[in-house]
Amino acid sequence: MPQGRAKIVIPDDFPMVISGTPALATLQAYGHVDIYTTRPDTQDELITRIHGAHTVVNIRAYCKFTAEVLKACPGLKHLAVWGTGTDNVDLPAAKALGIVVTNTPNTATDSVAEQGLALMLAVARKVPFLDTQVKRGEWVRGMLTQLAGKTLGILGTGVIGLRMAQLGKGIGMAVIAWTYHPDPAKAEAVGLHYLEAMTDVLRQADVVSLHLRYSPATERLIGARELALMKPTALFINTARGQLVDQKALYEALRDGTIAGAGLDVFEQEPIDPSDPLLTLPNIVLSPHTAGTTPEALMNGLLLCAANVGAFLDGRVQNRVV
Repeated sequence: MPQGRAKIVIPDDFPMVISGTPALATLQAYGHVDIYTTRPDTQDELITRIHGAHTVVNIRAYCKFTAEVLKACPGLKHLAVWGTGTDNVDLPAAKALGIVVTNTPNTATDSVAEQGLALMLAVARKVPFLDTQVKRGEWVRGMLTQLAGKTLGILGTGVIGLRMAQLGKGIGMAVIAWTYHPDPAKAEAVGLHYLEAMTDVLRQADVVSLHLRYSPATERLIGARELALMKPTALFINTARGQLVDQKALYEALRDGTIAGAGLDVFEQEPIDPSDPLLTLPNIVLSPHTAGTTPEALMNGLLLCAANVGAFLDGRVQNRVV
């Protein structure tokens, strides 16, 4: 399609991240861009916003591109997702309708891995709890957890999992791992040791850090049975997807002392319900799915997303999700 003729819609720039950026300017060079800076409240409103678009740029995962939404937009040819995850898109429906879906992998690797490290340290050293105490004028000291010399277990050794392994090695941890597709060369380069079964990692690790992709096969991969395999002194970290974990089982494991603590950046429901019992626990540190929100990661992803749109309109497809 010639430049300047495509109708491009951004239905969900709320909170705003792409507005006023070089990435938006790149999109505008390819056609007319309609950008919405409020959240669509209903599926029908989302359909109204994107109807007639050739390309839709998806900023927020709260927009669900179901089969019904995609079928209602017969002119849609390209759905460009900002971010790695595409669990908000019905990929089989998109494929059947001839809609190309692209994403922006590996643009927030350092940022997400650093958040995993930060959560791990914050839980181990009880940073939020101690900070609150000192600010209240209290001076109550107690035992903390040293991570140097302990074992970090990585579940999923994509680029973020491997980077988390490097950070763990950097603070003196031994690293073991399990993944669906182990790569011995990468393991040797990073200095981790693969185990044959996920259950072995759960049993042996002092910290388990989750880095698998979400799919029907991985939904609630970590439940009561898996948590019960972990050491009672172990910590659990999740910066991947909330749907990988049975959140009720995790709450019960933390409440009952089955495991010692957890650090989460992702949840089954986002935003997390204010009445969720996880929020009452003293042995958990939470952040609002913000691991990738650094200026560097945001700009890397937005520019790649815009580049995906330009490549598609020029007849070149990159980062296709199949």
